[in-house]
Amino acid sequence: MSIVAGVDFGTLSVRVSLVDSARGRLGSGTAEYALRRSKDDPDYATQSHADHMTALAAATRKALVEAGVPGGAVEAIAIDTTGSSVIPVDARIEPLDDYYLWCDHRAWEEAALITETARARNLEAIQWCGGVYSSEWGWAKLLHWLRHNPSKRARMATVLEHCDMAAAVLCGIADPAAVPRSICAMGHKWMWNAALGGLPPEDFLAAVDPLLAGVRARLGGAYATSNRIAGTLAPAWAERLGLRPGVPIPTGAFDAHWDAIGAGCRAGDVVNVVGTSTCIMAITDRPTLVPGVCGVVPGSIHPEKTGVEAGLSATGDIFDAIARRAGGTAAQLSAGLENYAAGQTGLLRMSWDNGDRTVLVNPELSGIALGWRLTHTAQDELFAAIEGTAFHTRVILERMEEHGVPVRRIVNGGGIPQKNAVLNQVYANVMGKPILVPKSDVTSLGSAIFAFLAAGAFRTVEEAQDALCPEYTVIAPQPAAVAVYEALYPLYRRLYFALGQRGSAAAEIGDVLPELRRIAARARGGQSAGKAAN
Repeated sequence: MSIVAGVDFGTLSVRVSLVDSARGRLGSGTAEYALRRSKDDPDYATQSHADHMTALAAATRKALVEAGVPGGAVEAIAIDTTGSSVIPVDARIEPLDDYYLWCDHRAWEEAALITETARARNLEAIQWCGGVYSSEWGWAKLLHWLRHNPSKRARMATVLEHCDMAAAVLCGIADPAAVPRSICAMGHKWMWNAALGGLPPEDFLAAVDPLLAGVRARLGGAYATSNRIAGTLAPAWAERLGLRPGVPIPTGAFDAHWDAIGAGCRAGDVVNVVGTSTCIMAITDRPTLVPGVCGVVPGSIHPEKTGVEAGLSATGDIFDAIARRAGGTAAQLSAGLENYAAGQTGLLRMSWDNGDRTVLVNPELSGIALGWRLTHTAQDELFAAIEGTAFHTRVILERMEEHGVPVRRIVNGGGIPQKNAVLNQVYANVMGKPILVPKSDVTSLGSAIFAFLAAGAFRTVEEAQDALCPEYTVIAPQPAAVAVYEALYPLYRRLYFALGQRGSAAAEIGDVLPELRRIAARARGGQSAGKAAN
Protein backbone atom coordinates (compact mmCIF):
# COMPACT_ATOMS: atom_id res chain seq x y z
CA MET A 1 0.00 0.00 0.00
CA SER A 2 1.29 3.44 -0.93
CA ILE A 3 -0.15 6.97 -0.60
CA VAL A 4 0.74 9.82 -2.96
CA ALA A 5 -0.41 13.36 -3.74
CA GLY A 6 -1.67 14.26 -7.20
CA VAL A 7 -1.82 18.00 -7.97
CA ASP A 8 -3.89 19.56 -10.75
CA PHE A 9 -3.60 23.31 -11.42
CA GLY A 10 -6.67 24.35 -13.39
CA THR A 11 -7.68 27.72 -14.77
CA LEU A 12 -9.33 28.96 -11.58
CA SER A 13 -8.24 26.58 -8.82
CA VAL A 14 -5.82 23.88 -7.77
CA ARG A 15 -6.91 20.46 -6.57
CA VAL A 16 -4.73 18.15 -4.49
CA SER A 17 -5.85 14.54 -4.14
CA LEU A 18 -4.40 11.97 -1.78
CA VAL A 19 -4.66 8.55 -3.38
CA ASP A 20 -4.01 5.11 -1.96
CA SER A 21 -2.64 2.46 -4.33
CA ALA A 22 -5.17 -0.07 -3.03
CA ARG A 23 -8.15 2.03 -1.86
CA GLY A 24 -8.12 4.82 -4.43
CA ARG A 25 -8.84 8.47 -3.64
CA LEU A 26 -8.81 9.14 0.10
CA GLY A 27 -9.56 12.84 0.07
CA SER A 28 -9.06 16.08 -1.83
CA GLY A 29 -8.58 19.75 -1.16
CA THR A 30 -9.06 22.72 -3.46
CA ALA A 31 -8.12 26.39 -3.32
CA GLU A 32 -8.87 29.18 -5.78
CA TYR A 33 -6.79 31.98 -7.28
CA ALA A 34 -7.61 35.05 -9.33
CA LEU A 35 -7.71 35.14 -13.12
CA ARG A 36 -6.81 38.65 -14.21
CA ARG A 37 -8.74 39.86 -17.25
CA SER A 38 -8.89 43.33 -18.85
CA LYS A 39 -12.03 45.14 -19.98
CA ASP A 40 -9.91 46.92 -22.56
CA ASP A 41 -8.33 43.78 -24.01
CA PRO A 42 -10.33 40.54 -24.34
CA ASP A 43 -7.12 38.66 -25.20
CA TYR A 44 -5.55 39.43 -21.80
CA ALA A 45 -5.38 36.63 -19.18
CA THR A 46 -2.72 36.42 -16.46
CA GLN A 47 -2.16 34.84 -13.05
CA SER A 48 0.25 35.26 -10.17
CA HIS A 49 2.83 32.59 -9.35
CA ALA A 50 2.64 33.57 -5.68
CA ASP A 51 -1.13 33.08 -5.72
CA HIS A 52 -0.68 29.62 -7.25
CA MET A 53 1.79 28.48 -4.62
CA THR A 54 -0.26 29.89 -1.74
CA ALA A 55 -3.27 28.00 -3.06
CA LEU A 56 -1.21 24.81 -3.43
CA ALA A 57 -0.22 24.94 0.25
CA ALA A 58 -3.81 25.53 1.35
CA ALA A 59 -5.21 22.76 -0.86
CA THR A 60 -2.60 20.24 0.29
CA ARG A 61 -3.37 20.81 3.95
CA LYS A 62 -7.11 20.56 3.25
CA ALA A 63 -6.53 17.24 1.47
CA LEU A 64 -4.56 15.86 4.40
CA VAL A 65 -7.40 16.75 6.76
CA GLU A 66 -10.10 15.27 4.53
CA ALA A 67 -8.11 12.09 3.92
CA GLY A 68 -7.26 11.71 7.59
CA VAL A 69 -3.65 10.77 6.94
CA PRO A 70 -0.44 12.34 8.29
CA GLY A 71 1.74 14.24 5.82
CA GLY A 72 4.60 11.89 6.57
CA ALA A 73 2.69 9.04 4.94
CA VAL A 74 2.76 10.67 1.49
CA GLU A 75 5.47 9.02 -0.60
CA ALA A 76 5.52 11.25 -3.72
CA ILE A 77 3.88 14.33 -5.21
CA ALA A 78 3.26 15.05 -8.91
CA ILE A 79 2.07 18.27 -10.56
CA ASP A 80 0.16 19.07 -13.72
CA THR A 81 -0.85 22.56 -14.82
CA THR A 82 -2.54 24.49 -17.60
CA GLY A 83 -0.46 25.15 -20.69
CA SER A 84 0.93 26.97 -22.42
CA SER A 85 1.12 29.15 -19.30
CA VAL A 86 4.42 30.99 -19.53
CA ILE A 87 6.50 32.94 -17.05
CA PRO A 88 9.85 34.75 -17.54
CA VAL A 89 12.23 34.41 -14.56
CA ASP A 90 15.55 35.81 -13.40
CA ALA A 91 18.80 34.01 -12.58
CA ARG A 92 17.37 32.76 -9.27
CA ILE A 93 14.13 31.56 -10.91
CA GLU A 94 12.19 34.45 -9.40
CA PRO A 95 9.26 35.64 -11.53
CA LEU A 96 9.74 38.81 -13.54
CA ASP A 97 6.03 39.03 -14.30
CA ASP A 98 2.76 37.16 -14.01
CA TYR A 99 2.02 34.06 -16.07
CA TYR A 100 0.72 34.53 -19.59
CA LEU A 101 -2.10 32.06 -19.01
CA TRP A 102 -3.01 29.42 -21.60
CA CYS A 103 -6.05 31.50 -22.65
CA ASP A 104 -4.07 34.72 -23.11
CA HIS A 105 -4.19 35.48 -26.85
CA ARG A 106 -2.35 38.80 -26.97
CA ALA A 107 0.45 37.20 -28.98
CA TRP A 108 -1.63 36.56 -32.10
CA GLU A 109 0.54 38.82 -34.25
CA GLU A 110 3.70 37.12 -32.97
CA ALA A 111 2.20 33.70 -33.68
CA ALA A 112 1.35 34.72 -37.25
CA LEU A 113 4.92 35.96 -37.73
CA ILE A 114 6.34 32.66 -36.45
CA THR A 115 4.11 30.72 -38.84
CA GLU A 116 5.03 32.97 -41.78
CA THR A 117 8.76 32.69 -41.06
CA ALA A 118 8.60 28.93 -40.53
CA ARG A 119 6.86 28.41 -43.86
CA ALA A 120 9.23 30.71 -45.69
CA ARG A 121 12.24 28.84 -44.30
CA ASN A 122 10.66 25.37 -44.62
CA LEU A 123 11.05 24.70 -40.90
CA GLU A 124 10.15 21.04 -40.44
CA ALA A 125 9.15 21.54 -36.81
CA ILE A 126 6.08 23.57 -37.80
CA GLN A 127 4.59 20.47 -39.43
CA TRP A 128 4.70 18.67 -36.08
CA CYS A 129 2.34 21.25 -34.59
CA GLY A 130 -0.18 21.17 -37.42
CA GLY A 131 1.44 23.66 -39.80
CA VAL A 132 0.32 26.77 -37.89
CA TYR A 133 1.79 28.28 -34.72
CA SER A 134 -0.72 29.44 -32.10
CA SER A 135 -0.99 32.54 -29.96
CA GLU A 136 -1.57 30.17 -27.03
CA TRP A 137 1.98 28.79 -27.25
CA GLY A 138 5.33 29.57 -25.72
CA TRP A 139 7.47 31.26 -28.38
CA ALA A 140 4.69 33.67 -29.33
CA LYS A 141 4.01 34.62 -25.72
CA LEU A 142 7.69 35.07 -24.95
CA LEU A 143 8.18 37.33 -27.97
CA HIS A 144 5.14 39.39 -26.99
CA TRP A 145 6.58 39.81 -23.49
CA LEU A 146 10.01 40.79 -24.82
CA ARG A 147 8.47 43.37 -27.13
CA HIS A 148 6.37 44.95 -24.39
CA ASN A 149 8.76 44.80 -21.42
CA PRO A 150 12.04 46.38 -22.57
CA SER A 151 13.01 47.39 -19.02
CA LYS A 152 12.89 43.74 -17.82
CA ARG A 153 14.61 42.01 -20.75
CA ALA A 154 18.14 42.19 -19.34
CA ARG A 155 17.05 40.40 -16.15
CA MET A 156 15.44 37.44 -17.94
CA ALA A 157 17.58 34.35 -17.43
CA THR A 158 15.05 31.93 -18.91
CA VAL A 159 11.34 31.35 -19.38
CA LEU A 160 9.35 28.46 -17.90
CA GLU A 161 6.10 26.65 -18.40
CA HIS A 162 3.94 26.58 -15.28
CA CYS A 163 4.38 22.82 -14.76
CA ASP A 164 8.18 23.19 -14.86
CA MET A 165 8.19 26.28 -12.66
CA ALA A 166 6.10 24.55 -10.00
CA ALA A 167 8.29 21.44 -9.98
CA ALA A 168 11.51 23.49 -9.84
CA VAL A 169 10.26 25.58 -6.93
CA LEU A 170 9.08 22.55 -4.91
CA CYS A 171 12.44 20.87 -5.52
CA GLY A 172 14.32 23.96 -4.36
CA ILE A 173 16.04 24.36 -7.74
CA ALA A 174 17.37 27.89 -8.25
CA ASP A 175 19.69 27.35 -11.22
CA PRO A 176 18.07 27.87 -14.64
CA ALA A 177 20.42 25.30 -16.16
CA ALA A 178 19.12 22.63 -13.76
CA VAL A 179 15.36 23.12 -14.10
CA PRO A 180 13.17 20.22 -15.19
CA ARG A 181 11.71 20.66 -18.67
CA SER A 182 8.59 18.72 -19.54
CA ILE A 183 8.75 17.11 -22.97
CA CYS A 184 4.97 17.33 -22.92
CA ALA A 185 5.10 21.13 -22.51
CA MET A 186 8.11 21.86 -24.68
CA GLY A 187 7.09 19.46 -27.44
CA HIS A 188 3.51 20.67 -27.82
CA LYS A 189 4.06 24.39 -27.26
CA TRP A 190 7.72 25.23 -28.06
CA MET A 191 8.39 23.05 -31.16
CA TRP A 192 10.92 20.96 -29.23
CA ASN A 193 11.56 17.70 -31.08
CA ALA A 194 14.31 15.25 -30.19
CA ALA A 195 14.45 13.91 -33.76
CA LEU A 196 15.00 17.45 -35.11
CA GLY A 197 17.72 18.42 -32.66
CA GLY A 198 15.57 19.84 -29.89
CA LEU A 199 14.33 23.44 -30.11
CA PRO A 200 14.10 25.34 -33.42
CA PRO A 201 17.53 26.50 -34.62
CA GLU A 202 19.05 29.82 -33.62
CA ASP A 203 19.01 31.28 -37.14
CA PHE A 204 15.27 30.68 -37.42
CA LEU A 205 14.51 32.34 -34.10
CA ALA A 206 16.66 35.36 -34.93
CA ALA A 207 14.91 35.62 -38.30
CA VAL A 208 11.52 35.77 -36.54
CA ASP A 209 12.73 38.71 -34.42
CA PRO A 210 16.21 39.71 -33.20
CA LEU A 211 14.76 39.81 -29.70
CA LEU A 212 14.75 36.00 -29.77
CA ALA A 213 18.45 35.81 -30.62
CA GLY A 214 20.28 33.93 -27.88
CA VAL A 215 17.13 32.76 -26.11
CA ARG A 216 17.51 29.18 -27.31
CA ALA A 217 20.72 28.78 -25.30
CA ARG A 218 18.85 29.93 -22.19
CA LEU A 219 16.23 27.19 -22.45
CA GLY A 220 18.45 24.48 -21.05
CA GLY A 221 17.61 22.06 -18.29
CA ALA A 222 16.64 18.43 -17.92
CA TYR A 223 14.20 17.60 -20.75
CA ALA A 224 12.31 14.47 -19.74
CA THR A 225 9.08 12.50 -19.90
CA SER A 226 6.85 12.19 -16.85
CA ASN A 227 8.25 8.84 -15.74
CA ARG A 228 11.53 10.61 -14.87
CA ILE A 229 12.26 12.26 -11.53
CA ALA A 230 12.61 16.05 -11.54
CA GLY A 231 13.94 16.17 -7.97
CA THR A 232 12.80 15.78 -4.39
CA LEU A 233 10.66 17.94 -2.13
CA ALA A 234 12.72 20.70 -0.51
CA PRO A 235 12.52 21.05 3.30
CA ALA A 236 11.03 24.55 3.22
CA TRP A 237 8.26 23.48 0.91
CA ALA A 238 7.71 20.23 2.80
CA GLU A 239 7.00 22.28 5.90
CA ARG A 240 4.69 24.64 4.04
CA LEU A 241 2.70 21.79 2.47
CA GLY A 242 2.65 19.63 5.57
CA LEU A 243 4.54 16.78 3.89
CA ARG A 244 7.89 15.16 4.62
CA PRO A 245 10.99 16.39 2.78
CA GLY A 246 12.82 14.30 0.23
CA VAL A 247 9.86 12.59 -1.44
CA PRO A 248 10.28 12.29 -5.23
CA ILE A 249 8.64 14.67 -7.70
CA PRO A 250 8.37 13.48 -11.32
CA THR A 251 8.71 15.80 -14.30
CA GLY A 252 5.39 17.57 -14.72
CA ALA A 253 3.00 17.86 -17.66
CA PHE A 254 -0.21 19.56 -18.77
CA ASP A 255 -3.49 18.93 -17.01
CA ALA A 256 -5.39 17.59 -20.01
CA HIS A 257 -2.60 15.14 -20.89
CA TRP A 258 -2.57 13.63 -17.42
CA ASP A 259 -6.38 13.80 -17.21
CA ALA A 260 -6.40 11.56 -20.28
CA ILE A 261 -4.25 9.04 -18.42
CA GLY A 262 -6.57 9.29 -15.40
CA ALA A 263 -9.53 8.66 -17.71
CA GLY A 264 -7.95 5.37 -18.78
CA CYS A 265 -6.72 6.44 -22.21
CA ARG A 266 -4.95 3.70 -24.20
CA ALA A 267 -3.63 3.58 -27.75
CA GLY A 268 -6.56 4.06 -30.13
CA ASP A 269 -8.61 6.08 -27.64
CA VAL A 270 -9.53 9.75 -27.84
CA VAL A 271 -10.28 11.61 -24.62
CA ASN A 272 -12.22 14.87 -24.79
CA VAL A 273 -11.19 16.70 -21.64
CA VAL A 274 -14.17 19.06 -21.50
CA GLY A 275 -13.85 22.01 -19.13
CA THR A 276 -13.47 25.74 -19.67
CA SER A 277 -11.97 24.69 -23.00
CA THR A 278 -11.70 21.23 -24.56
CA CYS A 279 -8.44 19.38 -24.99
CA ILE A 280 -8.71 16.37 -27.29
CA MET A 281 -6.04 13.82 -26.45
CA ALA A 282 -5.06 10.69 -28.36
CA ILE A 283 -2.31 8.11 -28.00
CA THR A 284 -0.76 6.34 -30.97
CA ASP A 285 1.97 3.76 -31.33
CA ARG A 286 3.83 5.83 -33.90
CA PRO A 287 4.19 9.53 -34.84
CA THR A 288 1.52 10.67 -37.29
CA LEU A 289 1.51 14.28 -38.54
CA VAL A 290 -1.94 15.87 -38.78
CA PRO A 291 -2.43 19.26 -40.50
CA GLY A 292 -4.11 21.76 -38.19
CA VAL A 293 -3.71 19.60 -35.09
CA CYS A 294 -1.84 21.27 -32.26
CA GLY A 295 0.94 18.80 -31.69
CA VAL A 296 2.32 15.33 -32.24
CA VAL A 297 4.90 14.59 -29.54
CA PRO A 298 6.48 11.24 -28.65
CA GLY A 299 6.34 10.75 -24.88
CA SER A 300 3.96 13.63 -24.13
CA ILE A 301 0.90 11.82 -22.74
CA HIS A 302 2.22 8.31 -22.26
CA PRO A 303 6.01 8.21 -21.80
CA GLU A 304 6.41 5.35 -24.27
CA LYS A 305 3.90 6.34 -26.96
CA THR A 306 3.14 9.35 -29.16
CA GLY A 307 0.70 11.92 -27.86
CA VAL A 308 -1.60 13.86 -30.18
CA GLU A 309 -3.26 17.05 -28.93
CA ALA A 310 -6.09 19.08 -30.42
CA GLY A 311 -8.95 21.05 -28.95
CA LEU A 312 -11.45 23.90 -28.71
CA SER A 313 -10.33 27.24 -27.27
CA ALA A 314 -13.61 27.61 -25.36
CA THR A 315 -16.33 25.20 -24.24
CA GLY A 316 -17.48 25.71 -20.66
CA ASP A 317 -16.47 29.36 -21.02
CA ILE A 318 -19.05 29.67 -23.82
CA PHE A 319 -21.77 28.05 -21.73
CA ASP A 320 -20.96 30.32 -18.78
CA ALA A 321 -20.94 33.44 -20.97
CA ILE A 322 -24.36 32.64 -22.43
CA ALA A 323 -25.79 32.13 -18.93
CA ARG A 324 -24.06 35.23 -17.56
CA ARG A 325 -25.57 37.41 -20.27
CA ALA A 326 -28.96 35.95 -19.32
CA GLY A 327 -28.38 36.85 -15.67
CA GLY A 328 -27.85 33.33 -14.33
CA THR A 329 -25.50 30.39 -14.20
CA ALA A 330 -24.90 27.59 -16.67
CA ALA A 331 -26.34 25.10 -14.17
CA GLN A 332 -29.55 27.12 -13.87
CA LEU A 333 -29.90 27.60 -17.62
CA SER A 334 -29.29 23.88 -18.21
CA ALA A 335 -32.42 22.85 -16.31
CA GLY A 336 -34.80 21.44 -18.91
CA LEU A 337 -32.28 20.96 -21.71
CA GLU A 338 -32.98 17.23 -21.57
CA ASN A 339 -36.34 18.01 -23.21
CA TYR A 340 -34.74 19.53 -26.31
CA ALA A 341 -34.77 17.52 -29.53
CA ALA A 342 -31.77 17.41 -31.82
CA GLY A 343 -31.74 20.46 -34.11
CA GLN A 344 -35.04 21.85 -32.84
CA THR A 345 -33.74 25.36 -32.12
CA GLY A 346 -32.96 26.09 -35.76
CA LEU A 347 -29.68 27.63 -34.58
CA LEU A 348 -26.23 26.67 -35.74
CA ARG A 349 -23.56 28.03 -33.41
CA MET A 350 -19.83 28.13 -34.09
CA SER A 351 -17.60 27.64 -31.02
CA TRP A 352 -15.15 30.43 -31.89
CA ASP A 353 -15.80 32.80 -28.96
CA ASN A 354 -12.13 32.49 -27.97
CA GLY A 355 -10.79 31.82 -31.46
CA ASP A 356 -10.14 28.47 -33.14
CA ARG A 357 -7.44 26.19 -31.73
CA THR A 358 -7.99 23.27 -34.13
CA VAL A 359 -8.08 22.74 -37.10
CA LEU A 360 -8.03 26.29 -38.48
CA VAL A 361 -5.69 27.55 -35.73
CA ASN A 362 -7.06 31.06 -36.12
CA PRO A 363 -7.25 33.30 -33.02
CA GLU A 364 -8.94 36.08 -35.01
CA LEU A 365 -12.27 34.23 -35.23
CA SER A 366 -15.23 35.07 -32.99
CA GLY A 367 -18.44 33.32 -31.98
CA ILE A 368 -21.23 33.11 -34.55
CA ALA A 369 -24.82 31.89 -34.29
CA LEU A 370 -27.01 31.58 -37.39
CA GLY A 371 -30.75 31.15 -37.61
CA TRP A 372 -31.92 33.64 -34.98
CA ARG A 373 -35.68 34.26 -34.69
CA LEU A 374 -37.49 36.74 -32.44
CA THR A 375 -38.69 33.91 -30.18
CA HIS A 376 -35.28 32.39 -29.42
CA THR A 377 -34.15 32.26 -25.79
CA ALA A 378 -30.83 32.05 -23.98
CA GLN A 379 -31.59 28.38 -23.27
CA ASP A 380 -32.00 27.78 -27.01
CA GLU A 381 -28.55 29.29 -27.54
CA LEU A 382 -27.06 27.13 -24.80
CA PHE A 383 -28.38 23.96 -26.41
CA ALA A 384 -27.11 25.11 -29.80
CA ALA A 385 -23.71 25.85 -28.24
CA ILE A 386 -23.51 22.29 -26.90
CA GLU A 387 -24.37 21.01 -30.38
CA GLY A 388 -21.78 23.37 -31.87
CA THR A 389 -18.96 22.17 -29.64
CA ALA A 390 -19.88 18.59 -30.55
CA PHE A 391 -19.83 19.42 -34.28
CA HIS A 392 -16.45 21.14 -33.89
CA THR A 393 -15.13 18.09 -32.05
CA ARG A 394 -16.32 15.88 -34.90
CA VAL A 395 -14.45 18.06 -37.41
CA ILE A 396 -11.29 17.49 -35.39
CA LEU A 397 -11.76 13.75 -34.96
CA GLU A 398 -12.39 13.33 -38.68
CA ARG A 399 -9.20 15.25 -39.46
CA MET A 400 -7.26 12.99 -37.11
CA GLU A 401 -8.71 9.82 -38.63
CA GLU A 402 -8.00 11.07 -42.17
CA HIS A 403 -4.32 11.25 -41.26
CA GLY A 404 -3.91 7.90 -39.56
CA VAL A 405 -4.83 8.54 -35.91
CA PRO A 406 -7.23 5.76 -34.85
CA VAL A 407 -10.42 6.76 -33.03
CA ARG A 408 -11.71 3.45 -31.68
CA ARG A 409 -13.17 4.70 -28.39
CA ILE A 410 -14.30 8.23 -27.42
CA VAL A 411 -14.09 9.14 -23.74
CA ASN A 412 -15.59 12.35 -22.36
CA GLY A 413 -13.36 13.34 -19.44
CA GLY A 414 -12.97 16.62 -17.58
CA GLY A 415 -15.37 18.28 -15.19
CA ILE A 416 -18.36 19.09 -17.40
CA PRO A 417 -19.23 15.53 -18.54
CA GLN A 418 -19.48 14.49 -14.88
CA LYS A 419 -22.45 16.82 -14.36
CA ASN A 420 -23.99 17.42 -17.79
CA ALA A 421 -25.77 14.37 -19.15
CA VAL A 422 -27.23 16.38 -22.03
CA LEU A 423 -23.76 17.20 -23.36
CA ASN A 424 -22.75 13.55 -23.32
CA GLN A 425 -25.89 12.48 -25.17
CA VAL A 426 -25.51 15.22 -27.78
CA TYR A 427 -21.90 14.18 -28.35
CA ALA A 428 -22.91 10.53 -28.80
CA ASN A 429 -25.59 11.55 -31.29
CA VAL A 430 -23.33 13.90 -33.24
CA MET A 431 -20.48 11.37 -33.40
CA GLY A 432 -22.81 8.47 -34.10
CA LYS A 433 -20.72 6.45 -31.66
CA PRO A 434 -20.97 5.52 -27.97
CA ILE A 435 -19.45 8.03 -25.55
CA LEU A 436 -17.70 6.62 -22.49
CA VAL A 437 -17.86 8.73 -19.32
CA PRO A 438 -15.80 7.80 -16.24
CA LYS A 439 -18.13 6.94 -13.36
CA SER A 440 -16.17 9.19 -11.02
CA ASP A 441 -14.14 12.38 -11.33
CA VAL A 442 -10.65 11.75 -12.72
CA THR A 443 -9.22 15.25 -12.13
CA SER A 444 -5.76 14.86 -10.50
CA LEU A 445 -5.93 11.06 -10.84
CA GLY A 446 -3.42 11.20 -13.70
CA SER A 447 -1.08 13.19 -11.45
CA ALA A 448 -1.45 10.51 -8.80
CA ILE A 449 -0.58 7.80 -11.33
CA PHE A 450 2.73 9.50 -12.17
CA ALA A 451 3.37 10.07 -8.47
CA PHE A 452 2.90 6.33 -7.93
CA LEU A 453 5.42 5.60 -10.68
CA ALA A 454 7.87 7.96 -8.97
CA ALA A 455 7.31 6.18 -5.65
CA GLY A 456 7.77 2.76 -7.24
CA ALA A 457 4.28 1.57 -6.32
CA PHE A 458 3.49 0.53 -9.91
CA ARG A 459 5.80 -0.53 -12.72
CA THR A 460 3.87 0.85 -15.69
CA VAL A 461 1.19 3.39 -16.52
CA GLU A 462 -1.14 0.58 -17.57
CA GLU A 463 -0.68 -1.28 -14.28
CA ALA A 464 -1.61 1.87 -12.37
CA GLN A 465 -4.60 2.54 -14.66
CA ASP A 466 -5.92 -0.98 -14.12
CA ALA A 467 -5.79 -0.48 -10.37
CA LEU A 468 -7.09 3.09 -10.14
CA CYS A 469 -9.12 4.26 -13.14
CA PRO A 470 -12.91 4.14 -12.75
CA GLU A 471 -15.26 2.15 -14.94
CA TYR A 472 -17.30 3.90 -17.63
CA THR A 473 -20.92 4.80 -18.12
CA VAL A 474 -21.69 4.15 -21.80
CA ILE A 475 -23.90 6.71 -23.56
CA ALA A 476 -25.35 5.13 -26.70
CA PRO A 477 -26.34 7.23 -29.73
CA GLN A 478 -30.07 7.66 -30.38
CA PRO A 479 -30.91 6.75 -33.99
CA ALA A 480 -33.51 9.50 -34.56
CA ALA A 481 -31.17 12.20 -33.25
CA VAL A 482 -28.25 10.76 -35.20
CA ALA A 483 -30.30 11.17 -38.40
CA VAL A 484 -30.97 14.83 -37.61
CA TYR A 485 -27.31 15.53 -36.91
CA GLU A 486 -26.29 13.76 -40.09
CA ALA A 487 -28.32 16.45 -41.88
CA LEU A 488 -27.01 19.32 -39.77
CA TYR A 489 -23.33 18.38 -39.66
CA PRO A 490 -22.60 19.03 -43.36
CA LEU A 491 -24.02 22.55 -42.90
CA TYR A 492 -21.81 23.14 -39.88
CA ARG A 493 -18.77 21.79 -41.67
CA ARG A 494 -19.33 24.03 -44.69
CA LEU A 495 -19.73 27.08 -42.47
CA TYR A 496 -16.70 26.11 -40.42
CA PHE A 497 -14.35 26.19 -43.39
CA ALA A 498 -16.15 28.89 -45.40
CA LEU A 499 -16.34 31.44 -42.59
CA GLY A 500 -13.16 30.42 -40.82
CA GLN A 501 -10.67 30.78 -43.66
CA ARG A 502 -9.72 33.85 -45.65
CA GLY A 503 -10.61 33.65 -49.32
CA SER A 504 -13.39 31.08 -48.84
CA ALA A 505 -16.29 31.18 -51.29
CA ALA A 506 -19.15 32.67 -49.25
CA ALA A 507 -21.48 32.19 -52.23
CA GLU A 508 -21.49 28.47 -51.48
CA ILE A 509 -23.33 28.86 -48.17
CA GLY A 510 -26.47 30.66 -49.33
CA ASP A 511 -28.71 27.67 -48.69
CA VAL A 512 -27.63 27.15 -45.06
CA LEU A 513 -30.29 29.31 -43.36
CA PRO A 514 -33.23 27.84 -45.33
CA GLU A 515 -31.98 24.34 -44.62
CA LEU A 516 -31.63 25.16 -40.92
CA ARG A 517 -35.30 26.15 -40.83
CA ARG A 518 -36.41 22.97 -42.61
CA ILE A 519 -34.44 20.76 -40.20
CA ALA A 520 -35.75 22.65 -37.16
CA ALA A 521 -39.33 22.28 -38.34
CA ARG A 522 -38.95 18.54 -38.79
CA ALA A 523 -37.25 18.23 -35.39
CA ARG A 524 -40.15 20.02 -33.70
CA GLY A 525 -42.62 17.71 -35.43
CA GLY A 526 -44.42 20.65 -36.99
CA GLN A 527 -44.37 21.77 -40.59
CA SER A 528 -43.25 19.48 -43.34
CA ALA A 529 -39.97 20.15 -45.06
CA GLY A 530 -41.81 21.51 -48.06
CA LYS A 531 -43.98 23.93 -46.09
CA ALA A 532 -41.02 25.09 -43.98
CA ALA A 533 -39.19 26.06 -47.13
CA ASN A 534 -41.91 28.51 -48.17
